[in-house]
Amino acid sequence: MSMHAGEAAVTAELVRGLVRARFPEWDGLPVVPLVSSSGTVNAIFRLGDTMYVRLPRLKGGVKGLLKEQEWLPRLAPHLSVPVPDLLGRGTPSDDFPWPWSIHRWLDGTHPAPHADLALDLAEFVESMRRVPYTGGPPSYRGGSLAMVDAATREAIATLEPDLDTAQATALWSESLNAPAWDGPPTWAHSDLLPANLLVRDGRLSGVLDFGTVGMGDPACDLMPAWAVLSAEAREVFREKLAPDDATWQRGRGWAFSMALLGLPYYRETNPPFAEMCRRTIEAITTTSSSRR
Repeated sequence: MSMHAGEAAVTAELVRGLVRARFPEWDGLPVVPLVSSSGTVNAIFRLGDTMYVRLPRLKGGVKGLLKEQEWLPRLAPHLSVPVPDLLGRGTPSDDFPWPWSIHRWLDGTHPAPHADLALDLAEFVESMRRVPYTGGPPSYRGGSLAMVDAATREAIATLEPDLDTAQATALWSESLNAPAWDGPPTWAHSDLLPANLLVRDGRLSGVLDFGTVGMGDPACDLMPAWAVLSAEAREVFREKLAPDDATWQRGRGWAFSMALLGLPYYRETNPPFAEMCRRTIEAITTTSSSRR
């Protein structure tokens, strides 16, 4: 099922043809759609046993894919867990109008709801912040929450009566009005949601999808506190990273906005993503006021 108006029709047959034309050495390998993926911007196809193909669903996804192609190989050596190696850069053609990528497959499963990955996630966030490069692109959620204020308030209104809109508006306003980041821009993944995390034997084993990566306010990488972790693990995550209260509030704001916007948009077309949004909203709205 298409998730967006104007979405490209990406099929296994199309991907086989693209691989055959651009990378004949991999022609003949099985191409299988990754139906378990709840990704919203790119279509994913398994290529053989050791690779996967990643193609934008929309023209708007091209910028992130090109950013990933440029920066992922440079960031990878500095990160605390494996990330997908870039093996091939597909080019636009008559059959598909946008660039695409081939990456090495990483084994693992997505974390279960309310996972206990606090220390591993905190270590990854810290490794992102230690990346030595300067002059990187702006991260997707590295700016001010004011950029999404109008859309978030509209989403709150659309979710009535399933949501206490007065409480949600108050929580959103609290984050929106938190003091702005006044430090130097830092590297952030900016989309640390369950679909972009891999787990093996209870530990974080990989991080996917670097299309939103860049520099800015580090608060956006606090999103998994509510989108991934249990309440107990959330406190461990907070203690390990030790953000100031304003940064914690802005991080909660990014998680809340993502979930409020995502739930009505993906309710019918991407149920796993919509369910993650519901859990995030619940985690935020049920958190005690003293530790929001």
